Amino acid sequence: MDVVDKLIVLGSGAKFDKCASSPTLPKSRVRRTSSSHPLVGPWIYPAALPDGGCMNLLKILYANICVHDCGYCAFSHFTRARRAKFSPEELAGLFMELHRDGYVEGLFLSSGVCGDSDSTMNEMIEAVRIIREKYGFSGYVHLKVLPGASYSTVREAVRLADRVSVNLEAPSSARLHELSSTKDFGADLLRRMKWISELGKRELLPSGHTTQFVVGGGGASDLEILRTVSWLYRKLGIRRAYYSAFTPIKGTRFESKPRTPKVRERRLYQADWLLRDYGFKLEEIVFGDDENLPFDVDPKLAFALNNPSLYPIDINEATYEELLRVPGIGPKLARKIISLREREGKVRSIRVLAELGVPLKRTGAFISISGERQLRLSDACKKEIKVV
Repeated sequence: MDVVDKLIVLGSGAKFDKCASSPTLPKSRVRRTSSSHPLVGPWIYPAALPDGGCMNLLKILYANICVHDCGYCAFSHFTRARRAKFSPEELAGLFMELHRDGYVEGLFLSSGVCGDSDSTMNEMIEAVRIIREKYGFSGYVHLKVLPGASYSTVREAVRLADRVSVNLEAPSSARLHELSSTKDFGADLLRRMKWISELGKRELLPSGHTTQFVVGGGGASDLEILRTVSWLYRKLGIRRAYYSAFTPIKGTRFESKPRTPKVRERRLYQADWLLRDYGFKLEEIVFGDDENLPFDVDPKLAFALNNPSLYPIDINEATYEELLRVPGIGPKLARKIISLREREGKVRSIRVLAELGVPLKRTGAFISISGERQLRLSDACKKEIKVV
């Protein structure tokens, strides 16, 4: 199998890993990926930047050979996938060709576990070392840390990469056992995350570390997942958690399980933002009787409907933190409102809020201006949603 064939197999296989680019990098200046270039394909991934730009990453597996038996994975030990594996020199050369031609600015590198974690990780690290030291590339690199990798291997990955990640996939040992019989939640995964957290405190990892969960492959509820995520944010300082709605893949042990609705994945991201960026506590998130987030209303609106005594919030008196609890107002709009109050003294009309970009149909029922509520809640919005 030549390098182009490996690129097709291993580039296509990387679609299951979620990622975003570094918040420390500028907006992308790379070309669009629609090209007749033989190396261009879906493995060139436009990762979003917080400032609204994007950066094209080569998002690829080092190998899709794996000793693990994860029931949801197309490349688990028991599936009949077409197998491939790069050498460090092949991967480094491939990346640099795409970089020199202006198609990518960074690398996202994951892998299956070939034989043992350290031998595979050492090859991945060698590829990045060639990119860094032989070719002089100083841009963004995200390295996946494999289950069971040794401390010295993890330390070297942290030294070379801008961001690393460990995929927990499940929120607890019992839930991980539903997905795989070959991984140990505490010993193989969580211990590596703790090492990374300590290494990151030494001014390494400018873009921090992340993790990912399979949503719906096992029986874990949204509350279980977010309880673990909240702990990871508070105790280990992870930068992001990613959520991947389970999709059955033919040939895997879970091929007959039902697909997880994408709306469940979306609700988890919305609740995650409340925990990570909006100052909410886990006990303030609204769940149904099944400990899952409701599908028919987003988590912030659910909180507002379930706490009517907190509203309306006076737009001229509210603190930044209080503004963030208004449906439709995020950090950017909250800062705009406070900046306008500082310049003008106060917000005098709802028209001014509309000019700022405030979505009034969503927000109006939860705010007041000079004591006057702007919209009334419709009867349709008053459904009861229980809080756990």
